[in-house]
Amino acid sequence: MDDLSVERHAFKLEQQMSLCNPSTADGPYDIFPCLPSLTMTASAPLASTRAWIETFVVAHDICPFAGRELERDTIRYVEVEAGDWEAALLRLIEECQRLDDEPAIETTLLVLTGGVEAFDDYLDLLDIAEALMLEQGYEGVYQLASFHPDYCFEDAEPEDPANFTNRSPWPMLHLLREASVEQAVAYHADPEAIPERNIVEMRRLGHAQLSRRLAELRGQEVGEA
Repeated sequence: MDDLSVERHAFKLEQQMSLCNPSTADGPYDIFPCLPSLTMTASAPLASTRAWIETFVVAHDICPFAGRELERDTIRYVEVEAGDWEAALLRLIEECQRLDDEPAIETTLLVLTGGVEAFDDYLDLLDIAEALMLEQGYEGVYQLASFHPDYCFEDAEPEDPANFTNRSPWPMLHLLREASVEQAVAYHADPEAIPERNIVEMRRLGHAQLSRRLAELRGQEVGEA
């Protein structure tokens, strides 16, 4: 893995297809309308991630394609200890192979615990992960979407609320089927408008509200909320 050398990934607001349609939330407590109870069977990071998907991504239509997969229960959640990068990257390829073998799984969220708390470290791991997927022949088959609690787009200030489209309770690598993404975009009325609508909505909601609610959601999984 050490000989994989790639340039730092550059993210721009207008290029993120994960910045999807805005919501019409009215009040300061409508950002995450109601946090579902955490199950005893799911680990805390996985439970809080599912809660984030349900109460933010889907509830606010941040991604207009996520609600159907949540309803169909085709999202796979996997906890990966990222302190050992080589083991974490091996697990990523294993999950690609699982998607090869199990078409009923539409998308996989690898929730990373430990090792990439710093956003710069996360970006380094992401670069290597993308290079490895290319090396393993997955270009055009699967793509990675990126999420982190301190996510910051290249052309945004850290306090810009637009960053919250990609801020999640835990660092994540999101595996998507390329064909499914292309199909979803083709059927969407105006896919090019998705990022800008989300940016406008996040800035309307404001950094303070978004930051507080995301902290509460992460606090829930450690028993602090």
